[in-house]
Formats: sequence, structure tokens, C-alpha cells
Amino acid sequence: MTMLTILLQAQAGQPSPWSSLIMIGLMIVVFYFFMIRPQTKKAKEARKFRESLEKGQRIVTIGGIHGKIEEIKDTTIVIATEGGGKLRIERAAISPEFTGALEQTA
Repeated sequence: MTMLTILLQAQAGQPSPWSSLIMIGLMIVVFYFFMIRPQTKKAKEARKFRESLEKGQRIVTIGGIHGKIEEIKDTTIVIATEGGGKLRIERAAISPEFTGALEQTA
């Protein structure tokens, strides 16, 4: 038997380590494009929305409270509700999805 025949027989029983590395690399790429990238894009759009809020704008909170912006500070916003009450809420509590739907129906 030649050395080449021995090597070919030894490799026939075991998969190449490169194929495993390529599969792991492909899985990472798939996770990035289907899970991580869309989530970061959505978070970036929400941050941009919250930074663009203005006084007098009608909003909806994550909890479903409708109101009109009365005062804007760094991390909090004061909204006036329908009954004449005022609520101080965090900027993060404003829902871009619900507020966008509110603006489309108005």
C-alpha cells in the first residue's frame, strides 16, 4: 500500500474540520441577517422617533394611554390626557407603532 492510499482511507471516515467551521460561520451569518440586524434597525428607528417628539404632538404610550405632549425634558415628557390630568412619563414609554397608527387615522 502506498502512503496516498492510507491517507485517503483515513479521510474517508471523518469529515473535514473545515466543513464544520464553514457551517458554523454560515449559521452566524444567518443569525446576524435574520435576527440581530432587524432588531438593531428597529431600535434605531424607535430612538430616532423619540428624539423627534415635539410639544403639542399626540402620542400613545406602550400601556395604551393617549395624550398630547405638554412639556419635554431630557428623559421625561409631561402629557395632558383627555380628562384634563397630566402625567409625567419616560420617553421610552412612548410607542412608535401605536403613535404612527394614531397619526395615520387622524
